[in-house]
Amino acid sequence: MFSLLLLSFFTIVELNCENLFDFRHDEMKDDWAFTPEGSHCWTKSRYWHKLDQTAKTILSCADSTDCSPSLVALCEVENDSVLRDLTRRSLLRTMRYEYFITQSPDVRGIDVALLYDPLTFHPLSSHSLRVTMPQGFRPTRDILYVSGKIVTDDTLHVFVVHAPSKYGGDSFTRPARMAVMERLMEGIDSLRAENSKARIIVTGDFNEERESKVLCAIEDSRLCHVSKEATGLNGALGTYRYRGHWGSIDHFFISSSLLPFVHTVLVNDAPFLLEEETKYGGVKPRRTFVGYRYQYEGFSDHLPLILRFSFR
Repeated sequence: MFSLLLLSFFTIVELNCENLFDFRHDEMKDDWAFTPEGSHCWTKSRYWHKLDQTAKTILSCADSTDCSPSLVALCEVENDSVLRDLTRRSLLRTMRYEYFITQSPDVRGIDVALLYDPLTFHPLSSHSLRVTMPQGFRPTRDILYVSGKIVTDDTLHVFVVHAPSKYGGDSFTRPARMAVMERLMEGIDSLRAENSKARIIVTGDFNEERESKVLCAIEDSRLCHVSKEATGLNGALGTYRYRGHWGSIDHFFISSSLLPFVHTVLVNDAPFLLEEETKYGGVKPRRTFVGYRYQYEGFSDHLPLILRFSFR
C-alpha cells in the first residue's frame, strides 16, 4: 500500500489535551469533577465542543503541503470512547485516524494514546508498560509503546509518556517521575537487546523542564533531546506557561540514527491557540479552564509540539 504513496514529510505531534474527559462517571475512577453535576459542570455540549477544539488543534499542525500529522501522541485522554468520538464524530472524522490507548490504573482514569494515519504508518505491535510507583505514591499512567512501518519501509518504535505532576512539590514528587523514567529505560533497553539499531522516538508530557536532571536519564541512554530549544513563531518560548514563565514539559527524544532526517521541531503557537496574558504580559495558551471558570473558546493549557521528518 505504501509503494504508491510519495510523502515529503512525516509529522509527529505531541499534545496534552487538558482533561479530555467524557461527561459520564466511570466506575472505580475519581472522575466526578467532569460530570454535569461535578465541580466543572462538564455537560454533553461542553464535551462535544472540547472534541472539536482538540480536533482543530491537531489539524492546525499540518505541514506546508496541508498533509495532516501521521502520528499524534495525546496525554490526558480518559478512555477508548473519547478516542472513538474524537476520530469518528468530531472535526477529525475525515482524516482516517486509528488509535491505540492505554488502560492505566490512574485514579482519575487518565490515559495516553497514539493516533495514526494508516496510509503513512502501518502498526506492527503495541503494548503498555506498567510503572511500579514508590511507596506512598498513587498509581500513575502506563507508558504506551507502538511500533510500525513507514513509507520507506523503516520501522519506528514510539513511546508515549505522561509522568506524574509536581503537585505537592518538586522534590517530594520527583521519585514518582524517576520511577517512570526507570520503567521507560527498561523498555528501551529491552528493545535494543533485540535490535541494537532500533529507531526510537520518545515523547509526551514529562512534567519536567528542559534542563531537568530527571530527563538526563533519557539522554544518557543515547537518545537525542531534539525539542530542547523548540519555540513557536508567535511568541511562545515553550509549550506551557506558568505564572508568566514559559517552559517546556513536553518533549521529543529520538535515536541518533534519525537525526539526519529531522526537518523541523517547533511549538505550534498559532494565534487562535493563544490569548493575552493580562497579569504578566505577553501571551499564553488559551486553556479550557482557568481554575473552575470555563472558557468556551479555550483549547488546552499546553501547546502542541511538532516533530517533522523528511524521509526521501
